[in-house]
Amino acid sequence: MSDALGIVAAYLIGAVPTGFLVARAFGVGDIRQHGSGSIGATNVLRAAGWVPALLTLVLDIAKGDGAVWLGARLAGSAPGVAACALAAVVGNCWSVFLRFRGGKGVATGLGVLLALVPWAVVPAIPVWLAIALTTRYVSLGSILAAACVPFGALLLRYPAPFIAASFAVAALIIARHHENIGRLLSGTERRLGEKRAAP
Repeated sequence: MSDALGIVAAYLIGAVPTGFLVARAFGVGDIRQHGSGSIGATNVLRAAGWVPALLTLVLDIAKGDGAVWLGARLAGSAPGVAACALAAVVGNCWSVFLRFRGGKGVATGLGVLLALVPWAVVPAIPVWLAIALTTRYVSLGSILAAACVPFGALLLRYPAPFIAASFAVAALIIARHHENIGRLLSGTERRLGEKRAAP
């Protein structure tokens, strides 16, 4: 019962649509009507600027960390905590508060992974920075950084449920970027700071 409560609570924490709420607070309106339609920090940056984007990023990371913290107290067991971590990312991607639409799980996934397998995240950070700064493709940096973490967790011999959760979180993040992957392959993905082409 405590595991189930923890998973539900983690999902609801992850489902809080921080980017949507921050954008509204900064006068943008429905962030889903702007740019890519995502509620994530990158789209908030394009629509509202750096301050709302950073606030969204911090709050999304905190959601992931908070969900794992709560899971550790309600669920207790390693499998239960791992399930709570995944539930938080699922909540971010398919929020009950937005009719099961949401973000791509990157920042919430980062918060989750920092809580579950922190040392495995360390080498993924320079990967993200190197790709995002050199190519200005935030999506590509996120995909490659996410892919690095579970293998780091495996090499560092974290508990098996945490390794499994890190693979699941990474797979979910990559899957949520399927449209970005298509645009990257076709050469039509927007770079950070690049204006949308006029119709």
